Amino acid sequence: MSTVDVARFRDLLLERRQAVANALENLHKENAGSLEDATGELVSGSADQHPADTATETVDREIDHTLEEHDERVLEAIDAALGRTEDGTYGKCVNCGAQIPEERLEAMPWATLCIECKRKEERG
Repeated sequence: MSTVDVARFRDLLLERRQAVANALENLHKENAGSLEDATGELVSGSADQHPADTATETVDREIDHTLEEHDERVLEAIDAALGRTEDGTYGKCVNCGAQIPEERLEAMPWATLCIECKRKEERG
């Protein structure tokens, strides 16, 4: 059983971490104000605001919130994987201890489970 090139994957993790952090920062910039600021409902107090505009802005905010939560979870997973590169456990399945294939780590460098254990987890 071969071992993974931890240094290469550490670099990949750091690149992915920066990309996710940048995406998260952009989401925060896009949604700096409140929903009321974005729709103008409380600012103008006017009936000129069409309900569809408010609904669109609300849906957009919900999507951004979901993306933000996802990016935060990915950052946590990346940070945990970086920790595993330091403690010598990177690339090993946390469930069965088998080596996680490099192909899987290339697609998802923060993976904690081998493909077989991930399938079992998804099946319940």
